Amino acid sequence: MNQPIDHEIIGAEHAAPIRMWTQGVPVEEDARQQLIDTAKMPFIFKHLAVMPDVHLGKGSTIGSVIPTKGAIIPASVGVDIGCGMMAVRTTLTANDLPDKLRDLRAAIERTVPHGFEPKRGGRDPGSWGEPPELVDRMWATLLPGFEQITAKYPVLARTNNRHHLGTLGTGNHFIEICLDEEDRVWFMLHSGSRGVGNAIGRLFIEMAQKDMERYFIHLPNRDLAYFPEGSAHFDDYIEAVGWAQDFARKNRDVMMANLIAAVRTVIAKPFAADVEAVNCHHNYVARETHFGKEILVTRKGAVSARKGELGIIPGSMGAKSYIVRGLGNEDAFCSCSHGAGRVMSRSEAKRRFTVEDQERATAHVECRKDAGVVDEIPMAYKDIDAVMHAQRTLVEIAHTLRQVVCVKG
Repeated sequence: MNQPIDHEIIGAEHAAPIRMWTQGVPVEEDARQQLIDTAKMPFIFKHLAVMPDVHLGKGSTIGSVIPTKGAIIPASVGVDIGCGMMAVRTTLTANDLPDKLRDLRAAIERTVPHGFEPKRGGRDPGSWGEPPELVDRMWATLLPGFEQITAKYPVLARTNNRHHLGTLGTGNHFIEICLDEEDRVWFMLHSGSRGVGNAIGRLFIEMAQKDMERYFIHLPNRDLAYFPEGSAHFDDYIEAVGWAQDFARKNRDVMMANLIAAVRTVIAKPFAADVEAVNCHHNYVARETHFGKEILVTRKGAVSARKGELGIIPGSMGAKSYIVRGLGNEDAFCSCSHGAGRVMSRSEAKRRFTVEDQERATAHVECRKDAGVVDEIPMAYKDIDAVMHAQRTLVEIAHTLRQVVCVKG
């Protein structure tokens, strides 16, 4: 098979081809093997598409696009269902920002619940004590679907759902104030379906694994357990995952509204914050048509990049990010990367780097600089410029953003 100029094709016995847009970026061997295991599933449609931020994940590789016909793998969608990005351009410019950016960060941290602490008699700071009116209005639109799901799976009613709507979470989730190439101010955030999405993901992954055991189906990895189309569990999962993806999108909508309100408590100048807006998932499943067939496309750490479609590709908390426009590359199932991608685990980053390293790497950003965020140090991620070059036939850059304020959970 002739290799295309912009990507590599690898194959293995009894496996679908794997197309990898990874030129110039590292790919660990464990991730390659994980891709091959996924490609061996008999319902893969055409080929896997691998993005340049690819790295080892649970079950399937993060940074991969998994097209299927007749089945779905819950662990490929993962447990942060609907995780994604939102960005809006404002009418503010760099000159409108206060001299003390710490005041902006403090206002955002007061307004948007973030982080996590085990309950010891007090409220989890990453959850609402009493949700505000905006949260309840949004929750009212989600409640009917949630009640349908919990009627069949009552255990999900005991999750953190309403109290997590409009909250950030932990890990690589963030809120940022950024400047573009013309020093215009953007607000950007990254979060997903929070506790309720996690519970939905875990429940259905376990159910799929039990189904495999019940029917004596052998898998390369138990996290590749699947639901065949037409089965009751398949239909229930599609319903639940669709609801969780809707929750995730509305979670970002609420957070963005509260972020804008927080900034207005610090910046007196009137401004609009909807000049350009993007709200995109990067951990999700959708029914789409490719190569003339209707299929299920699971993007596990990947963004839809149809012709002209806007998306967001963030770098690390010390590097630039990009607003991109899709080029509609059908071989990649019209997709692009969801970020820079990790080059080491969180535990390895904590072992290798210090708080002093974190301070140096984020000297230009108003953000946390403590031991709790060393696992998010920029050096734990791939070079975003190399990642962008590797996917030059998937997207074009619309805006280049550099963060000046970053809030982490």
